[in-house]
Amino acid sequence: MRLVILGGSGAGKSTQAQRLCKHFDLPLISEREILRGAIACLSNRGWLARFDLETKELVPDQMIIEFMRARLKHADASRGWVLEGYPRTAVQAEELDFLLETLDQQLTWAVYLQVPQAVMVSRALGCSLPDEQPEIVQRRVELFYDRTIPVLEYYDRRRRLLTVNGDQPPEIVQYNIVNFLSVF
Repeated sequence: MRLVILGGSGAGKSTQAQRLCKHFDLPLISEREILRGAIACLSNRGWLARFDLETKELVPDQMIIEFMRARLKHADASRGWVLEGYPRTAVQAEELDFLLETLDQQLTWAVYLQVPQAVMVSRALGCSLPDEQPEIVQRRVELFYDRTIPVLEYYDRRRRLLTVNGDQPPEIVQYNIVNFLSVF
């Protein structure tokens, strides 16, 4: 099983990705962790990613695509995975499909955790760092709508999009996802 977890800030992507990994015994591949690893290695790309993370901007497509390409080639990813935080743009989604084709793999589903904008902002403010301002959280929500909505359209056209109401308790959201996946 190969799943992508999509949603805005505070939609519950990390929570559901962790729950699904545990349920299906799959590795969690998190964009955030990959970027932290690159920064820790002090590579040239890691330094560039660090700048983007510090300014709260998205890391450029080509850079994150290369990081993901390297990670998906690891042996533990050959039997399946859950991607959290990636893809964030339509270009990244397309590149993921190309990469999976070269690895003789296919995405099972892109799971979109749909929550109202007000809930995204409220949750993100509740779990964000104390020094983060509401303006930063609002900017992330705007970036989501600008850059990630085309990803949803991309997967919807390919009949790979599963939309789930993310404005429920985490165990109910997980139940709904697992229940749907068990049918397919």
